[in-house]
Amino acid sequence: MQTTAEQLQHWLAEPEGVRLEFKEAKQSYHFDKLVEYCVALANEGGGKIILGVTDRRPRHIVGTAAFAEPGRAEAGLHDRLSHRIPVEEVRTADGRVLVVHVPPRLPGTAWQIDGRYLKRAGDKLAALSDTELRAMFAETGPDFSAECCPGATLDDLAAQAIALFRERWGKKTRDERKLQWTDEQTLFDAELLINGGVTYAALILFGTRAALGRRLAQAELVFEYRSSEASGPAADREEYREGFFLWQDAIWAKINLRNERQSYQDGLFRMDVPSFDEVTVREALLNAVAHRDYRDGRSVFVRQWARRLEVVSPGGLPAGITPENILDQQNPRNRRLAEALAKCGLIERSGQGMNLMFESAIRQGKPLPSFAGTSAHEVRLTLEGAIESPAFVRFLERVGEERLRSFSTSDFLVLDHLRREQPLSEALKQRLPALIDAGVIERVGRGRGYMLSQAMYAALGARGVHTRKKGLDHETNKALLLKHLGTVGQVGSPLSELRQVLPALPASAVQQLLAELRREGRVALSNQRRWARWKLASSGQGAGDA
Repeated sequence: MQTTAEQLQHWLAEPEGVRLEFKEAKQSYHFDKLVEYCVALANEGGGKIILGVTDRRPRHIVGTAAFAEPGRAEAGLHDRLSHRIPVEEVRTADGRVLVVHVPPRLPGTAWQIDGRYLKRAGDKLAALSDTELRAMFAETGPDFSAECCPGATLDDLAAQAIALFRERWGKKTRDERKLQWTDEQTLFDAELLINGGVTYAALILFGTRAALGRRLAQAELVFEYRSSEASGPAADREEYREGFFLWQDAIWAKINLRNERQSYQDGLFRMDVPSFDEVTVREALLNAVAHRDYRDGRSVFVRQWARRLEVVSPGGLPAGITPENILDQQNPRNRRLAEALAKCGLIERSGQGMNLMFESAIRQGKPLPSFAGTSAHEVRLTLEGAIESPAFVRFLERVGEERLRSFSTSDFLVLDHLRREQPLSEALKQRLPALIDAGVIERVGRGRGYMLSQAMYAALGARGVHTRKKGLDHETNKALLLKHLGTVGQVGSPLSELRQVLPALPASAVQQLLAELRREGRVALSNQRRWARWKLASSGQGAGDA
């Protein structure tokens, strides 16, 4: 995603419409208004919001000073909307332009902000009508959890489960009047009782064991503990076939029973970290319950090993969701069920649960949650419990809890990628300036990469490691260039070929390394321009023999 001057001029000539929104915004633009226009544009199929351009034709660039740090604006949009919305800065001869790339909503969904589903109406914003919303939500078929279960009655629901739901709902909304509601009123106001009919969502949340056995047996979770990887019967197995509110605490207690605590030394103090974090496990279970396909007759399986937990749920990922975009996109398969869980505070409508799982894994120095093995007919989520890097856990603790609370999931992912020495995506690279300002990462040379900061290595008593990594990176890159030139002999290599040896570096960084090797008399350059070739320096041929 790189907007060229030609592309920008093409957009300026087009009428403002479904895919384009132009704002002059010479000095500033209100962030809340930007959020609202992103919502409206996504609901209309996505498009571009372009700041720094006159909104009437013939349009021309006037430049904008709004959102001086596009990366921060992008992070703010993600915090408000839980969707990745790239904010691109385009420098032109006529001034600075910002292009906000708004993705389209997923089928069967609509974007909202503070409960408002917006669209554009001329130069203003308006609410989507009930008819428009119903049509959007019906795109992927009817919501199974909102349908009434034939023959089901209030007697099929456990009163204690409804009471727990009601208590949590009242606490979340700070409305003690809810505590006085009857079961029937509670279900009605939560839209779990429709015209006297009990919905499948109500059965999934509050159903008795007998009721689920008769009416929705697949709404079951099967737990297994395995002491080894060997096949055969599980060491412990239990089936939970009743409403979610009746077993949610029991299964965590079962998992926590064998939840090994791992210790690491931090100066004079010894710290303990559980293999399985409670928040992460509960979020994984909630995802399995809220997003599985209940038309599939199979059960949810939770399998625990000493340091690994697998949650396998029937039905693939919802429409439009992939393992790659799961942190940025939400599309609940069972909307009514998800809405009920949101009412009582168990899940966030914004879809933050998966983000919490990734952040928790990073903060505890563990591997990221994995969707390896996920297919069209099942979702397989693996949580690894082993701490890979106690030093990294101490690193984050020294950053400070207050500062960490301001970090986005993308910020944590950047730190995790640098810890593992993995390349950063373009989206993650946009978080680098803010993390440099925060003092947690630093540049390695000029344009050659990034690493965790020297101050943090010093806090860990590992200044030597920092020096070694910073130095080895530079010398290793030079060695790789020399190794390649040794394989091609006197034929030599053009710069374009040498860039393939170090694909993570820009051309200027590769040229700097070659210039350094040339000054050292280790390589030579023959010919010029398109015929220029780099070679190992032969005996008697030094830095100046080119």
